[in-house]
Amino acid sequence: MTVTISEPDPRWASEYARIEEQLRSVLGDAAGRIDHIGSTSVPSLAAKDVIDVQVTVADEAALERASSALERSDWQRVSRIDRDHRVPGFPEDAAEWRKALFSPPPGTRRVNLHVRIEGRANQRYALLFRDYLRTHRDVASAYAEVKLGLAALAPDIGSYADAKDPVCDLIYLAAERWAAETGWVA
Repeated sequence: MTVTISEPDPRWASEYARIEEQLRSVLGDAAGRIDHIGSTSVPSLAAKDVIDVQVTVADEAALERASSALERSDWQRVSRIDRDHRVPGFPEDAAEWRKALFSPPPGTRRVNLHVRIEGRANQRYALLFRDYLRTHRDVASAYAEVKLGLAALAPDIGSYADAKDPVCDLIYLAAERWAAETGWVA
């Protein structure tokens, strides 16, 4: 599948709100928090027309409970992806990058649903990356240009993601410095 980057769509925020409401109904108190993440969560940022959502759970047991509840509601677990790309220089422990990834029930809007454990490196990454891009428009614009260029060159979504990861790492390293300087908390 080739990658298509869309112009920013103001409907992404309201589409996320509907998805969040549905997830709250499915997950109940299994979800500590639900956040709109990824490029569609950054106003004015070009993105793939896929809403990324992060469900934060308390621990491994809660991750499994949430996963079971999602599967009972026809969310499809993506079995080949059970961890995130690790940022060089950050924790190497695989547990810090573990997640459950789901796609929505058939016939519904495209969503990547990431279930991550509170306080783990990958849970922080998604929120800090989003907030940094929201507050650094010049970085977001440069990131959009990279994504557009990669989408034009990459033969498939896997190649696109592999090429984009190091760019995201560079942005994330700057975001960590910004977080330390400003006292940012998720």
